[in-house]
Amino acid sequence: MSQALPVTGVVPLVQMAGEDDIETAMLVAMAEEAQAFLTNYNWCEEIQALYFGDGIGGVFAVFFAHIKPARPEVDENLWIVVGDIPSAYLVTDSCHTPKEAMEGYIEEMRKWVEAAKLGQTSKEIIPVNVPATPEWAERLETRLNTLEHEILPTWFVQEG
Repeated sequence: MSQALPVTGVVPLVQMAGEDDIETAMLVAMAEEAQAFLTNYNWCEEIQALYFGDGIGGVFAVFFAHIKPARPEVDENLWIVVGDIPSAYLVTDSCHTPKEAMEGYIEEMRKWVEAAKLGQTSKEIIPVNVPATPEWAERLETRLNTLEHEILPTWFVQEG
């Protein structure tokens, strides 16, 4: 990708590094998971560039992808979130940094949690690859609470 990126706070995968070799290996595996997740969709013809935003090996990772869409209505730029949470993609319209992408992810997943508590889902809500049941809603809500209240406030301090 020769043009300027529409987001900030990301680095090419070759510059991705964890706190040690073990975490770096976990992040590399998470990058592979993000690629597999995205290319599983028929609207993604190919990933032209993938960048690392931030993350904790085995917990969560935020990636930015520039794709070749299979259809004209599909966004070329997407955030991908993977980890010990349901994988998801988000458009970059209102998320310009990895921190904003995680905040958007949590906001969208909370909508799913509220619907799943009632045993419902909707095309208007982010898809999650588990049944929309109160039990799954509770599991996800616990993870989201931990991310939002314990991990992210200290993790993204450098972004403000």
